[in-house]
Amino acid sequence: MQTVFSIAVDALAYGMVLFVISIGLSVTMGLMRVVNLAHGAFAMIGGYIASYAARDLGLGYGIALMIAVFGTIVIAIPIERLLYRRIYGAPELTQVLMTIGITFCIIGIANYVFGPTLKTIPLPSRLQGSVDLGFRSIATHRLFAILCGLAVAAALWYAIEKTAFGVKLRAAVDNAAMAAALGVRTEIVYAVSFAIAVGLAALGGVLGAELLPVEPYYALRYMVTFLVVVSVGGAGSIPGALVACLLLGGIDTAGRYLMPEFGEFFFYLAVIAIVCVFPRGLAGRTR
Repeated sequence: MQTVFSIAVDALAYGMVLFVISIGLSVTMGLMRVVNLAHGAFAMIGGYIASYAARDLGLGYGIALMIAVFGTIVIAIPIERLLYRRIYGAPELTQVLMTIGITFCIIGIANYVFGPTLKTIPLPSRLQGSVDLGFRSIATHRLFAILCGLAVAAALWYAIEKTAFGVKLRAAVDNAAMAAALGVRTEIVYAVSFAIAVGLAALGGVLGAELLPVEPYYALRYMVTFLVVVSVGGAGSIPGALVACLLLGGIDTAGRYLMPEFGEFFFYLAVIAIVCVFPRGLAGRTR
């Protein structure tokens, strides 16, 4: 039972970290219709900034987290303005080539500025211990990641489904020309959506540093993982992304605990099976 509980807790924490990082990619792919292969690079930037703020500047974890999120957004705004706007509505191959180029540029710049070494983000004492549940204890940082994932899911669903901004975003996706004719400033809507997606990537990069180490080729190492999660959940679907992250996180964690010699075999086997049954993902949107 202890092994089962450990698998469940680690799977839930891992799934929530995947969700926080990947949900921004789901928004850009499903709602903005942009295949953004550089999404993981922004998560890496967040991790690098947080590591520098916490280790080199001696700032607290919470402050480092906020600096990482807002710093990544500030870096991403001119990139969106100068590069991404050129590929909105462009063929998917063009988007792939542009964003993979951005990924390699970010990796090169990050390694030049911060050095090609593994970056750690020191946890505060409040997140280093464990919480006693009576029958079992759970690492505080794992619990914190889980709660952050749930909060992000609820907040993002509310923003897209229940607010005026969400209405404008969905209108711009369905028919950008008509939305613009009705007074919706589609460029601003897309820019804000992109900033939110990038901010969530940075948040996930920091929260998940214990599970997905921040290293020089982070953006390439986890690129396929993030894309797979979005594909399985269905691009643009928050509930679908959440279910996909929890499901795949559980399968991957269980496989690593019970049969570590197989690596990620069961993870990708599950992906193949799900995509065969649900070609558009568990809750995919029709185009």
